[in-house]
Amino acid sequence: MAQHIIEEAKRCLQCKNPKCSKGCPVNTPIKEAINLFLNGEIFKAGEKLFLNNPLSSVCSLVCPHEKFCEGSCILSNKGNPIHWSSIEHYISDYYLNKMNIISNIDPNKKIAIVGSGPAGITIAFILASRGYDITIFELHDKIGGVLRYGIPAFRLPKDILDRLEEQLIKMGVKIRPNTLVGPVITIDDLFRDGYKAVFIGTGVWNPRPLRIKGESLGNVHYAIDYLKNPDVYNLGKKLCIIGAGNVAIDVARTALRKGVNEVYIMYRKGKEDMSANKHDIEYAKLDGVKFEFYKTPIEIIDREGVKYLKTKKVKEDGEEKLIVLKDSEGIFKADSIIIAVSQGPKANIVLHNKGIEINKSGLVITDECGRTTREGIFASGDVVTGAKTVVEAVKFSKKVADAIDEYVSKNYGGIN
Repeated sequence: MAQHIIEEAKRCLQCKNPKCSKGCPVNTPIKEAINLFLNGEIFKAGEKLFLNNPLSSVCSLVCPHEKFCEGSCILSNKGNPIHWSSIEHYISDYYLNKMNIISNIDPNKKIAIVGSGPAGITIAFILASRGYDITIFELHDKIGGVLRYGIPAFRLPKDILDRLEEQLIKMGVKIRPNTLVGPVITIDDLFRDGYKAVFIGTGVWNPRPLRIKGESLGNVHYAIDYLKNPDVYNLGKKLCIIGAGNVAIDVARTALRKGVNEVYIMYRKGKEDMSANKHDIEYAKLDGVKFEFYKTPIEIIDREGVKYLKTKKVKEDGEEKLIVLKDSEGIFKADSIIIAVSQGPKANIVLHNKGIEINKSGLVITDECGRTTREGIFASGDVVTGAKTVVEAVKFSKKVADAIDEYVSKNYGGIN
């Protein structure tokens, strides 16, 4: 493993203007990190990566690198880009075990972080390193949000999240697990108790329904619920997953690992239209996942499966459109059905606290720096943008951390 990483790092051309960094949403200093690594300074390399992206160890495993850094590598023109993801993981994993950030916490600079997904963890690390007294309020028993409860362990080992939590605690961050902010503890309660600002990073945990007949039957489940704890589900021998994104792929690969014999993904369009990462689709095929394209579900039939209509792409007025074919009804037999057609935010906070506006999709409205419509309250991550990549959440959250810092300094400058 180490030899492979060294050889891969040595392939880097050390471009004067590295396109890989420009292609990364957080402009990861790839060239500099590789230089330090090859010069025997792996700790400094890891520190540089962490300071730029506190979730470097996570992004190295779950980022769609082919769309960002590796896809932008000049060597990708020849079909063999530097596999930065492997190098980044080796460096970041090493640093995560060695890092020792000492922060001088000021108990008067209290910040509440609601939700501990990618956005919440990023902001906690940044602000704790600046001396803020951080409390994370997490609905579940462990931090991580979608990283822990939405990404399978074979893609993201959970010990990485456990080590991130250990580092946060070492920095003085307090964590309140199994705590619901909204109807139980309100935003007003937080301000009453001395928090100078509140960050909302509660993600998107409400599954989007199809609104078709049979969706409430006992053998029908939602993807985001299944991924939280797949061991409690009895899916039978044959599973049909409706959807074509990364979540659908994660469900399919997880189900096969949990003993389901046959796993199919049903999609109303073709393979080229799937929103899932192309690499993950290929891995799913290698795992044994099968695909049913150009079928749109119209009903779920108890103890039978999914009733569908066939679809077809046609060109009308020069534009490609998807049409449903008449008299093409069929039934795809399956023991269980999992619906994976996106998620939306829960409304625990906005329903019980005034002044936080949301859009028609239920997402929190913010400006470009995460300021909500209520003073002192900030938000970022999926609860603002909808489901995005981890690195995109980090990019936005870095801006939000700076905005919180600026807000507290401006309004409570005399507390230092």
